[in-house]
Amino acid sequence: MTIKSPKDVFLRLMSEARSNTERSAYLYREISQAAEHPVVQEALEARAFITDKNLEILDQCFEIIGEAPMKLNGRLHDVFFEDFGRDLAEIQSPAGRHLYMLAKATHLAYLRFAEYVMLIAASDASGHYGVGLLLESTLADKLAFLERTQRLVRHIIEDKVTERMAA
Repeated sequence: MTIKSPKDVFLRLMSEARSNTERSAYLYREISQAAEHPVVQEALEARAFITDKNLEILDQCFEIIGEAPMKLNGRLHDVFFEDFGRDLAEIQSPAGRHLYMLAKATHLAYLRFAEYVMLIAASDASGHYGVGLLLESTLADKLAFLERTQRLVRHIIEDKVTERMAA
């Protein structure tokens, strides 16, 4: 599709967000299956669940604007997942593996965070304020995930320090 207007740009950005959200849910599930720490696994499964809900919100946004998502050929998530699997296989320490998983989940969340900031601006510029509100609620989910992940990383590090001090 040729991009001819700001509305076309908005539709493209919305389509990318939907595609990326769908792939992110899959990645969070895959990463959670590799987690050995039950708290890390639970956090990543919760993130996948919320991401599924975000996908529903994006579908509602498309309904509001009266458009269907564009078909896209994004490879960012494919490359991300390939690199993740290869790098994770090289980490032998369980605590190190969990920190790496959480770091990669955070990278993914920051990509989505930046995407939504721009998408909200584009929705406002295109006059879709209701869509902007729905997108802002999704952005709040992403911010909550980032804050919770920081706390979880701190918890894992504190546990590791406690283990070393006890030894």
